[in-house]
Amino acid sequence: MSDDPQVLVEAGLEAARSLAGGPFGAVVIVEESWQVNLRWALSGLTTNGFTRSRTVTAVVTTPVEGGTAAGVLTRPATDVTAVRALVADAAGVARTGAPAEDAAELVSGDVLPGWDDPAEETGPATLADVAGALGELFARDRATPGRESFGFARHELSTSWLGTSGGLRYRVVEPVGMIELNGKSENRSRSAWAGRGTRDFTDVDVPALDAEISQGLAWQANRIALPPGRYDTVLPPSAVADLMVYAYWSADARSAAEGRSVYSAPGGPPGRTRLGEPLTDVPLSLRSDPADPALGCADRVIARASSPTASVFDNGLPTPAVHWLDGGRLTALAGTRHTEALTGVPRAGAVGNLSLSAPEGTGTAVDLAAGLGDGLLLTCLWYIREVDPQTLLLTGLTRDGVYVVRGGEVVGATSNFRFNESPVDALSRVAAVGAPELCLPREWSDWFTRARMPALLVRGMNMSSVSEAS
Repeated sequence: MSDDPQVLVEAGLEAARSLAGGPFGAVVIVEESWQVNLRWALSGLTTNGFTRSRTVTAVVTTPVEGGTAAGVLTRPATDVTAVRALVADAAGVARTGAPAEDAAELVSGDVLPGWDDPAEETGPATLADVAGALGELFARDRATPGRESFGFARHELSTSWLGTSGGLRYRVVEPVGMIELNGKSENRSRSAWAGRGTRDFTDVDVPALDAEISQGLAWQANRIALPPGRYDTVLPPSAVADLMVYAYWSADARSAAEGRSVYSAPGGPPGRTRLGEPLTDVPLSLRSDPADPALGCADRVIARASSPTASVFDNGLPTPAVHWLDGGRLTALAGTRHTEALTGVPRAGAVGNLSLSAPEGTGTAVDLAAGLGDGLLLTCLWYIREVDPQTLLLTGLTRDGVYVVRGGEVVGATSNFRFNESPVDALSRVAAVGAPELCLPREWSDWFTRARMPALLVRGMNMSSVSEAS
């Protein structure tokens, strides 16, 4: 990396000021990422890797007939010459572009603390304890006929520097870590999974995760055939996270105000949303907080493209903590300055973490199963797809263990199911809530890992058909 990130930001902003045919406003974002990973299969390490990368985003704005246009480009760039070329190309896009619907004055401000600091780095040492614990696990597998372990672990440290032509200078470090373990036995006829999200792997207990897998494989020794239908179901934190993340991604103010989402007021006049309405009788809180010690993330907008929940013109605006649900009521919808002006819904900036809790929530998924009576205990969900945005009906499959609960005791495992369920409707059927814990949204982990969720007991979850997937 030839030039410091701060130098690249200043060079890009100066290039925008110096371009002929202006005036031009600009935002320059430099992101530097360090990543290390381990992969294992057949109870042995297969690959490990270490990468370092840098990308630069240039947002260049200029007046055009009818308003303000923006040119936005992102590409790898390591020196001043490349950044100047990037800004010039973005300006060319802006000059020939149509007025941006979300155009607004770029964010102004000062140089914030930490701006001059370098990128934070990760490396193989971060995963050294994980590798050591895996060695012991693999030795156990070799002594256990029919048992195999698979999985991967990844740690990434991304540092971003954001500068605007209005003077704001902002730097943030965002750590992302995740580990997934999969255990198989008896010619792979049984399969169990465990995973966690983490900031730095100091809180990852590989033997404890493997113990979850061992318990799942033991439960699967007894197979019980069940038909499709509605079952009282305990969702563990990972499955809850996958549903809540999708509900969060769908909770934008504009779609709700325009009558296109589950958060629109049914039958009401245009522009009405369900803000203030209880979505559940359980006093659940769904919250995002950039300052969360275990889930910390950017506390200002960093947008490399515009969407209903983020605008490139809002780059650098604060994104404080927000309650999306409070006491079971819908209390906020994500949006931008533009969507606030369009809908009247106060802007709540999207934040890169999510926590769900209830005041009396206690216990694990297994604890909730003990109080269930008869029903199902899931492991995780996958292949989730949206069916109907106006109800937020989702479909998907269960995976790596569907356990049959009778009289509060796990008595065996059944086949996988296809489910059809709306996470918003499911909230209205929550009968018990566990204690929140850090977890990994398995389906969405490529895009969202910072989650803290409890297990939930949901009445009458719709298992619409038996799946042969294993």
